[in-house]
Amino acid sequence: MEVSPLSILTLGFLLGLKHATDADHVVAVTTIVSKQRKLRHAALVGVTWGIGHTLMIVIVGVAIILFRLTIPEKTQLSFEFIVAVALVILGILNLTGITRRLSERFSRVHHHVHSHDHLHTHVHAHDSVVHSKAHENVAEFLNNFGPFHLLRPLIIGIIHGLAGSAAVALLVLGSIADQTMAIIYLAIFGIGTIVGMMLVTTLLGVPIIAGSKTFSRFDSLAGAIAGIISIAYGMWFGYEIGITQGLFTR
Repeated sequence: MEVSPLSILTLGFLLGLKHATDADHVVAVTTIVSKQRKLRHAALVGVTWGIGHTLMIVIVGVAIILFRLTIPEKTQLSFEFIVAVALVILGILNLTGITRRLSERFSRVHHHVHSHDHLHTHVHAHDSVVHSKAHENVAEFLNNFGPFHLLRPLIIGIIHGLAGSAAVALLVLGSIADQTMAIIYLAIFGIGTIVGMMLVTTLLGVPIIAGSKTFSRFDSLAGAIAGIISIAYGMWFGYEIGITQGLFTR
């Protein structure tokens, strides 16, 4: 029985949604979401992570599909070990307060930029109300999400994408003969991952943001717990890759 392309692409989207809920992915974004104060900001963390993840999966996956490249098992395990190291680093950043200091530093930079934007708005007072509103939204966005805020989930997403790209691409090669369809499948899988992670970070943000509004120190507690979990999981994951799966033992 021949499977329709629509069924294959639908499956890719659903698997992408599921892929976003992998434990290492959720642990990674939790350390970042624990610092957010608005649901739309938490959702944006997930979208940015998903973009980085999808970008790497598509780049590496297309290369594997088109050129029939093979990635040695040792190399693949090394990529996964980097994920473990990244989780430990994320946890340390949360526990030591370095994340907060970096965030405050870049926020100050963007307050300065915002003031110039505000001046620019007054100079162009003749612009339409719609344009002014859009300009204010962009200024607010830049003020809350400077390079540091967006770069961190993007880089973590890229690292996770690099670690999982070979497995995803090889799975596609084994089930889809047509190269064009295989590449489209990868893109749909990536879109599913972006949507899935946006939902995950939004759901994670609900109790964190609600708790922060109720208890003054809840944000610090949530950040510390997320940091401890990230370090613990990263160390366990690193042991699994390095020792159990043999990265350093064979």
